[in-house]
Amino acid sequence: MSAPLLITMGDAAGVGPEIIAAAFRQGEAEGCVVVGDPAVLRRAGAGIVAVIDSPADLAAVPPGCVPVLVPPGLPEGLAALPWGRIDARAGAAAAACIEEAVRRVRAGEGGAVVTAPIHKEALAAAGVHFPGHTEMLQALAADGGEPPPVRMMLANDELRVVLVTIHVALRQAIEQVSYDAVLQTLRIAHAAAAAWGQARPRIAVAGLNPHAGEGGLFGREEIEIIAPAIEAARVEGVDASGPFPPDTVFMRARRGAFDLVVAMTHDHGLIPVKYLGVEQGVNVTLGLPFVRTSPDHGTAFDIAGQGRADPSSLVAAIRWARAALAARA
Repeated sequence: MSAPLLITMGDAAGVGPEIIAAAFRQGEAEGCVVVGDPAVLRRAGAGIVAVIDSPADLAAVPPGCVPVLVPPGLPEGLAALPWGRIDARAGAAAAACIEEAVRRVRAGEGGAVVTAPIHKEALAAAGVHFPGHTEMLQALAADGGEPPPVRMMLANDELRVVLVTIHVALRQAIEQVSYDAVLQTLRIAHAAAAAWGQARPRIAVAGLNPHAGEGGLFGREEIEIIAPAIEAARVEGVDASGPFPPDTVFMRARRGAFDLVVAMTHDHGLIPVKYLGVEQGVNVTLGLPFVRTSPDHGTAFDIAGQGRADPSSLVAAIRWARAALAARA
């Protein structure tokens, strides 16, 4: 049996455990191991849970059981937490699950990491000072040295968008749009595309300003930063073009003109993808030394515990991780 995918539980008070349980009930998580709290999974409707000591024990788990690997340092009483509320214990547990999943994958015991949604305020309440999954995974991949450069990509069947900047205030994001950041994003996106079978993707680069700056009338970032970075990437063999007006480039990509779009800021890039529907959206971290995917939605505290959470995005994340591993084989 190949190394299983490791699915982290996410925030115990959110919809993560529910969508994991639903994915197993639908038969979409066969061959996966959940890193989390057995009682939380049972509360979420997982049915019979089999606690295992190692992903290698998956082969001995009876059919119909949800295999759960309990990470060290998991807080007690997680299954008694109220649904839909920020709690430091849930944040600490989410972090512990991520750390254990990464450790196991780096040791060759897991094939990829699929992360259920976490709540950033719960992480902060637990003293985990990362603004999101991407930054935490980047730090865990550092091995005590320099963290690898990573980028967030959100993808569905119609659109794939890679971000230059992510979880910072918009004022800071604009300041972080630099020549080096744009060029590095293009390099990472180009290299990562091979993981899903595209050796030379057509990459469109969205501008930062309205109308991509309109020749400098609405800002000079396109002229002084973005265009030179695109040209440098092209010299390196990257099929990049632009910068294009952000209000139309996503439509062009959706219609087949491009394989990827690089966007300068978080909302510039993610709104178009999420507008097409979160059901099939997948968050992929590019640049890590292992495969990591996630649903493209959050903890959905407003519906947590009500049995209404849709597992489609998690299922898409599982399928993407499997496809990425197959492409690497």
